[in-house]
Amino acid sequence: MPPPDTRLPRAVGRALMQALLLLGVGYGALVLAVFLGQSSLLYLPSRELLASPRDIGFDYEEVRPQTEDGVTLHGWYVPAPEPRGTLLFLHGNAGNISHRLDSLRIFNRLGLSVLIIDYRGYGLSQGSPSEAGLQRDAAAAWRYLVRTRGEAPHRIVLFGRSLGASLAAWLAAREPAGALILESAFISVPELAAELYAWLPARQLARLRHDTLAELTRARLPVLVIHSPQDEIIPYRHGLALYEAAHPPKDFLRLRGDHNSGFLLSGEDYVRGLERFLAAHLPAREVVRP
Repeated sequence: MPPPDTRLPRAVGRALMQALLLLGVGYGALVLAVFLGQSSLLYLPSRELLASPRDIGFDYEEVRPQTEDGVTLHGWYVPAPEPRGTLLFLHGNAGNISHRLDSLRIFNRLGLSVLIIDYRGYGLSQGSPSEAGLQRDAAAAWRYLVRTRGEAPHRIVLFGRSLGASLAAWLAAREPAGALILESAFISVPELAAELYAWLPARQLARLRHDTLAELTRARLPVLVIHSPQDEIIPYRHGLALYEAAHPPKDFLRLRGDHNSGFLLSGEDYVRGLERFLAAHLPAREVVRP
């Protein structure tokens, strides 16, 4: 009886080992690409301004705050008639200030003047984005309001949407603002990445932190957390966790709709929720008497 032919099993084994090796190399290359390219995954700036507040009937000023590391930023100051306070708007990770006109309209309706800036690398601002750089940008916007415009800190509302919420919380932990609003915010970049990229060791790969929750626990001011259960990018549990971590006084506003348009789809419920929070925590308008 002839001995069994082992060539076929050996060939199959070699092919399987080669396939596994290729998969391992490919996975390793993907991990390396994510590790090295995470800034380009998180920061998605657009340089071209598509519109201005004048297109929705508002007067405004072009402003150019300077950061501590010498970067010139670009933004708009949009005054409200007889304002109850000023809102510092820190926007999300994509686009630029010209994509936020719907929000400017809402805040103006609520009696708030608004300073909205583009981070470094966004819109007409100089430089390129980084976590430390964006924090310097938020600090420069605060200094512009307090030092250049003479705004009283207790009459400034810090508003951050998505990525901007991490910067608003960072600022709130360091400056005596009047109130903080976090809309569609994440707990931290590593926590969000672990959910979005469950097939990668995302927590271990994340060099960017943007730890909203950690900064929020250091802040001592009224907080409003806003989130939608239908948010397809940042899960609802992130908003709930941030609300639980915030120190009182605090409130939670539930939106309807997706990550980018929930505030619009929620309509008057959104506006009324903001109004209730502002009425409770922003000082009454100061009247100068002769």
